[in-house]
Parts: sequence; C-alpha cells; structure tokens
Amino acid sequence: MKKKTIAVSTRFLIKGKLEGVGRFTCETLRHITQNHPEHDFIFLFDRPYSEDFLFAPNVTPMVLPPPTRHPFIWYPWFEWSVPRALKKVKADVFLSPDGFASLRTDVPQVVVVHDLAFQHYPEQVPFLVRKYFRHFTPKYCQKAQRIIAVSEFTKQDIVQQYGISPDKIEVVYNAADSTFYRPLGLLERQYIQLQYALGHPYFLFVGAIHPRKNLANILRAYDAFKQEHPDLRMKFLVAGRKAWQSSEAFSVYKNMVFKEEVIFLGHLQMEVLAKVLGAAEALVYASLFEGFGIPILEAFHTKTPVITSNVASMPEVAGDAALLVDPTNVKQIQEALKKIVYNEDGLIHHLSTAGTARTKHFDWGKSGGKLGEQLMKVV
Repeated sequence: MKKKTIAVSTRFLIKGKLEGVGRFTCETLRHITQNHPEHDFIFLFDRPYSEDFLFAPNVTPMVLPPPTRHPFIWYPWFEWSVPRALKKVKADVFLSPDGFASLRTDVPQVVVVHDLAFQHYPEQVPFLVRKYFRHFTPKYCQKAQRIIAVSEFTKQDIVQQYGISPDKIEVVYNAADSTFYRPLGLLERQYIQLQYALGHPYFLFVGAIHPRKNLANILRAYDAFKQEHPDLRMKFLVAGRKAWQSSEAFSVYKNMVFKEEVIFLGHLQMEVLAKVLGAAEALVYASLFEGFGIPILEAFHTKTPVITSNVASMPEVAGDAALLVDPTNVKQIQEALKKIVYNEDGLIHHLSTAGTARTKHFDWGKSGGKLGEQLMKVV
C-alpha cells in the first residue's frame, strides 16, 4: 500500500486532563499509529502539547492556535485553520475523534460521535454550545465519509436523529485504562476507606457534577436509604469536578438529613480513582443519558458492584453485570443501595463475576484496530 498522510484532531490530548473523549483519542491513536508504521500521522493540537502523546516515530505534531475551548473559536479553527493544515501536509484523510468535522475541505473525513445528549437534554447544555452542536453536528455527519459511534445506542441515535444510513456508521467501543485492572486486597480496601471515608464503607459516584449525571436524585436516594437505616455507617463519596448547572445537586445536598455522611473528593487523578473505586461497596452511576459510560467498565475491572441506569447506552455496556434502575425513580435507586448492603443470594459475588466476564468485550487494542480498519477503508 502506498504511504498515506493521516491528519488527526488531537485537541483533547491534554496531559493530566484526559476525560472521556480525550481518553478515547489517546488510547485508539496509540494503537493505530504503532500498528500502521507504513503511514504518516499529523497530530493537530490547539496548544502546546506533551511529548507523551507522540506515540510513534511516524507521528508529527502541528500546533494550530488558538485553544478551542469556546464556541466562538470552534468555527474558525475547523473551517479555516484545519483546512489550511490539511492542504499544507497533503492529507489523504482527516480523523476527528471529538465529533467535529470541517465543511470547507474535500479531504475525506472520519468523525467519531460520542453522544447526542444535546438533542435529548438541550436545557442541560450551555446556550452557545447547544446552538453550535444542534446546527453543525448533522452537517458533520452528512459530510463525513465514515462515522464512528462509541455504542450501538449512539449509532441508532444518529440514524434516527439525522437520517444517516446505518451502513455509514461503525461501532467502536470505549474501554477501561489498565490502571483499573488490579482489584484491591482486603488490607488495601481498609486503608483506602480509612484515608477517604474515615474508615467506613462507602458508595461512590464518579463523574462531573451537572444535571445529566443525576447526582441530585442519587443523593435523594442515599438520604432516604440512610433514614431507613440510620445505624449503618455507610458513607457516600463524590469523585468529580463541579461543572455547569450544578445548583440542584448542591441544593439537595444542603437539605439532606445525612449530609454529613457525604464527602466531596473533587476530580481525582486516575491512579487515585482506581483505588477509591476499588475500595467502594458499589459504584452508583445512574445517569440520565450516556453515549457509553466508561466508569461502568472501570468498576468491573476492580470487581466493584455497579448500580447504573436502564436507559441510553448503559444497559448495553453493563449487560447482566449490574443492577439497572430508572434514573428518575429515587425509590428504585434507594432499593438498589439496599440490595448491595444486604447482599441477598450472593448478589455481590454474582455481580463481580459477571462484571469480570463483561470486560472481555471491551479492549483498547480491539477498538484501536477497528478504528484503524475504518481509516484504511477511507484512505
């Protein structure tokens, strides 16, 4: 095969700040660049970059300022800076792992769509962001030669929302970082509980604090659970940064009967999060909407039981390895907490075993290989 030049938007590769989209970008590109030494990869950054992200000798970085953290910058970056760069490097294909594309280039494009939450919960997205996504995302999907969806749910959502042919869309799953691959022993669990929860067992919420993550209802459920079982010394830990529209969650927290049992940890680095998750009695991940839900897999790897939602992509990821609840039903979440605590019929062992089995379906090597195949089809 003739050597090709593959340009990639790598603006979410920010050291120490990799979240869902950044993690997908990092892990898939690591495998693709190393598995295809016959091609050249041009990584398009929007700010000074870390050398850690130059995964192979066939990767060349380019910085296209300014940083694209505001909707006013997105358009000129993708419609002017990116096309100029693609022309300069004579790119054969442009990969955008973050849902954007360029409408002003004829270079074939592969676009990764992580979710269409802005279509389903527009009121939970900042005004300018919502307007931009709702206007441009269908145009990007039409423009792209291939679309990558991170779940079958997201694929079907794209088909239904925008009338895109399913033949144009390939599903490439997320996976968990290897940091989570080692479950904790009993002494390690006790040490982490002592360090972060005053020595008590705890439930854990992981995610940014904004309405879609549903922390308000989760805290309501935990408070009801504690009122029913006040003698159980079960803490509730929140691991995640404060994001937009977080007032409802904090209002619920301030009015809780057992708010002293809730501990806010803020954003945790991955190595710390793996330990805090591994020592939890359960992960409570009852979001209103997710395009995938990586924390579910992270919990499976640490053998931590999972309570998650019965909507969007979460049942697809969890399979039979989690307790599924209606995220709008506080009573259901409360009952799931109770089931974990009382562990009837060996529930925790069942969830742990089933979760371990589920992890075999999600692997960054497989995902990188599959995304690479889609790229090679286009070039």
